[in-house]
Amino acid sequence: MKLIKKIMLPTLMTVASVHVHAQSVQQESMTETFEELDVFSSKEFQVVDIKKQISKVVANQIQALTPRLQTMMSEQRLSIPLQASLMSGRAAEQVNVASSYTRMLKGLNVNNNAIFQLRLADSAMLAPWSSGEKPLIAFAPKGDDTSWLYIEAYDHDGNVHLLDAQTMPSQPVLIVEIDGRKSAREGLAIMQSIFAQNQDTEASAIITSSENDADVLSTSNLQRIRLNDDKEPWISGNAEVYAVVTGVSPTRDEPILDIVDMPYLDSDGRDYTPNQTLIHWNRYRWQAADVLLMEQDDNTNYQTLATTFLDIVTQAMRAIPDPNVQGYAIIPQLTNQLIKAMPAHWFSNDDDYVDVFYTLFEGQNYNNYMGASGNAKVTIKPLNINPR
Repeated sequence: MKLIKKIMLPTLMTVASVHVHAQSVQQESMTETFEELDVFSSKEFQVVDIKKQISKVVANQIQALTPRLQTMMSEQRLSIPLQASLMSGRAAEQVNVASSYTRMLKGLNVNNNAIFQLRLADSAMLAPWSSGEKPLIAFAPKGDDTSWLYIEAYDHDGNVHLLDAQTMPSQPVLIVEIDGRKSAREGLAIMQSIFAQNQDTEASAIITSSENDADVLSTSNLQRIRLNDDKEPWISGNAEVYAVVTGVSPTRDEPILDIVDMPYLDSDGRDYTPNQTLIHWNRYRWQAADVLLMEQDDNTNYQTLATTFLDIVTQAMRAIPDPNVQGYAIIPQLTNQLIKAMPAHWFSNDDDYVDVFYTLFEGQNYNNYMGASGNAKVTIKPLNINPR
């Protein structure tokens, strides 16, 4: 066990370094492709720059696209994948390369599965659009959404229109954005797989043994959750929130991180009743854990985020001389190190921190329990699960 403890993180970081090098090679190749396609003139750009350029590409073809888009969209379906097959000529290749490049920037598997989508800003725009009013093509800017004054949008002639960021426009507006659900689903699976490389195999064996022996599994069940109404601008899409459960392995002095996806939690200002298993207590020492709520953003690189989180909590853990002396009081220390390490832009619209619940205990009821930052309120109940 001592040998595993010493080599696990370096091995993981070596794997991550190899991947970063491979990403760098891919990025240089794709950047050259972008420049050849006249999509980008600079090698330094982010997802927002890609959205801007693709918005121009879509705007250029919107007249030809409109009949097809109108048959695909309805009040029940305001978003459609922005696939290369929708476009014609050079634009098809531009959209395809943009999707692949964005996947790489976000640490996702690079393939031809479209990562962007087109979303009509409001269902009320369907009627004027179908009556012949020409739509604008827009994208969400970067930075703190409370500072946004205008939203940049393009018409079919390439002219720029500045729309009020706080007032829903009456003219139809199609938004170029990342498909947040698809991105989160793929990205969180990658994060959990990276965490699993550093997990305590003995802790996993405890759970497997319990299941095989038909022992009751002790869990905490998320019965209700609500995020505060943040009055986001009209151009902002649905939230993609997930939880990072932090604690300490029951068998060795190493941190345990788990990802819990919350695909239902897409809007603030309303109650959700997911009846979702949040914590498996077999995995945590002292029957205590923290829950950190995060929201993905356009610039989230899931592979980098996962390896960074592991590095932070592992180094913080190793800085504590004797964890058992402090007991569960060390868990908030690990979580706080994660929060402290977050770049300043994570606390603006570039995400990612939502709230944190410190020191949740096994077997405890938490009714309308507020997070430390007052952004989230939860009801959590203990739930014993019979695996058979």
